[in-house]
Amino acid sequence: MPVDPHLTRALTLAHQSLGLTDPNPRVGCVIVAADGRVLGEGHTQRAGGPHAEVVALRQARERGHDTVGATAYVTLEPCSHHGRTPPCADALVAAGIARVVIAIGDPNPLVRGQGVARLRAAGIAVDMADEEAARISRELNIGFFSRMVRGRPWVRMKVAASLDGLTALPDGRSQWITSDAARLDGRRWRVRAGAVLTGVGTVLADDPRLDVRGLDAPLTPVRVVLDSQARTPPHARLLEPPGQVLIVTAGADDSRRAVLQGRGAELLDLPAARDSAAAAAAIAAAGMKAAPTLPASGPSTHRPSRGIDLPALLDELGRRSVNELHVEAGATLNGALIAHGLVDEYLIYLAPKLLGRGRGMWDLPALPSLDGAPLLDIVETTLIGGDLRLLARPPGRADF
Repeated sequence: MPVDPHLTRALTLAHQSLGLTDPNPRVGCVIVAADGRVLGEGHTQRAGGPHAEVVALRQARERGHDTVGATAYVTLEPCSHHGRTPPCADALVAAGIARVVIAIGDPNPLVRGQGVARLRAAGIAVDMADEEAARISRELNIGFFSRMVRGRPWVRMKVAASLDGLTALPDGRSQWITSDAARLDGRRWRVRAGAVLTGVGTVLADDPRLDVRGLDAPLTPVRVVLDSQARTPPHARLLEPPGQVLIVTAGADDSRRAVLQGRGAELLDLPAARDSAAAAAAIAAAGMKAAPTLPASGPSTHRPSRGIDLPALLDELGRRSVNELHVEAGATLNGALIAHGLVDEYLIYLAPKLLGRGRGMWDLPALPSLDGAPLLDIVETTLIGGDLRLLARPPGRADF
């Protein structure tokens, strides 16, 4: 069933909030008169600025329109609490709106159903849209839903590789496997994120910027470096403005910490990684089986991470209001995140090249049998230039 055209327009407006509203959700609103005329429309602005409903009502007033008796199409339940801005539900009531069509309810415990209740208590008819509109709105705000329901960000792992699954030559050279178009597309996905995560090994090997250069993005994601001993060089390019840098350590030397703080980075100490028994339990929870000591194919090169406690890191980023975490790291950190069951989505760019030998996408323990291989659902396949972009998720991962 097709989505109502006014709600479709509201969803289009909501997409214009990408890279603008974090940590608030991306919301669009269209105000329509009883005769079908569009009176006003808008999307949520930067945090602390007006929400979509207020923007649309203001536009209607500026155009000289009376909103009494109109219908508001909103992609997320209007807020009912006073945060940085007054409740949007109250603004709709004061404007004389007669009906509100909502794509999906707000998962925020401060709102969750209370916005609808406030509208109905004021005599406003409230209708929930069909499942397709709800799906689109939820996908647009998947990180917001994750943080509100699970208390941690939606983790998206981005990898660029050859068709045979290699990310670099044996000596580490990787610039560039994928095309300019694919790399630009990857930066567009960074725009969605509240933070970009990498490991100190990637910083030392590639000196990445991990920014959103070349794009019209009002906000720069926080760059997070997993660096237990604070080995990030003070001249690293990711320390350059704009944007914040968070370096996560585990009891690093004070002198190293001071140097990085002098470069403007924030240093955060978190607990060390779990012991091997806990890591094995995490591997099992991720749908994998720990490798035997001497598998038939030879000794495993996988070792459980002894760096930062990764679940503790995600909990901390959730407390810092990070909705989506974009991971661009090496095989070790990628493997640790996967083994702990923390990756929600895989964003994989495959170039039509064969490297033969080189470095892989992630370092995981050997499987004793194919039955233990975790399965993924392919959500989307898209050609970007000459490269193939895959979007995949563990089955049911978004069911929260």
